[in-house]
Amino acid sequence: MIEDQASSLRRMNQSRLIKVIAVTGGKGGVGKTNITLNTAIAMAKKGKRVMVLDADLGLANVDVMLGLRVEKNLSHVLSGECTLDDVLVMGPHGILIAPATSGTQSMTELSQTEHAGLIRAFGELRADIDVLLVDTAAGISDMVLSFSRASQDIMMVVCDEPTSLTDAYALIKLLNREHGVFKFKIVANMVRNMREGQELFAKLSKVTNRFLDVALELVATIPYDENIRKSVRKQKAIVDAYPASPAAVAIRGLADKALTWPIPNQPGGHLEFFLEQLIAEKVVGGQG
Repeated sequence: MIEDQASSLRRMNQSRLIKVIAVTGGKGGVGKTNITLNTAIAMAKKGKRVMVLDADLGLANVDVMLGLRVEKNLSHVLSGECTLDDVLVMGPHGILIAPATSGTQSMTELSQTEHAGLIRAFGELRADIDVLLVDTAAGISDMVLSFSRASQDIMMVVCDEPTSLTDAYALIKLLNREHGVFKFKIVANMVRNMREGQELFAKLSKVTNRFLDVALELVATIPYDENIRKSVRKQKAIVDAYPASPAAVAIRGLADKALTWPIPNQPGGHLEFFLEQLIAEKVVGGQG
């Protein structure tokens, strides 16, 4: 049943090549959602059509951070009340946001019918996008693993706290050993300077090099910036509220770099492949 849906989705939209990036971090509080939203807006300012999927299906907060009014979310798509296009909310500079629900539904609790509905929802998406940024939940749940392994690129956000490095390593280890993921892009967030970011990256690399067969790449060092706190209070992105601030400059650099990452040829470059990978993993896991 799942295979039939997957192959039909490939036939439906074989021409859409979309860059899919999961933004994750293991630990909560590392600034993951902030980086996701600001990167999306910075990309949109470059003329890209960007969608943010709030994949924290239990504690959604993407819409809250931007002060957006949301009437429907992914739970309404799963229940069949509306299509994915119906729940999309337009954010700053035309970014599209697929809002999750807060406190009700978890990806790990979806039935097979709801899985099929989610695949179909993305397969029928009319919105024309270039980039899909997936803001995962904190932790190392099956849901986080599934969203991460299904994406083309994984951006792991870390900060200079022992628990951040420990949780990031745990997530890298699981994705590597259980799901065959070998490449991870590291974002050192809330650091005092570039050297501190490089030292943070070196700490993580030292452990992964010793125990895992993975390749880490430091793609951004984002400085601690009081303007981030101010922009959050204003419910605005820092790249809009304080565009000249150090963090905004660093995030724009990250967005520019991410846009140069190649999109794989078929099938990995397709939005449907992302969802197929996500759902197939959950169905197989559910049967095991």
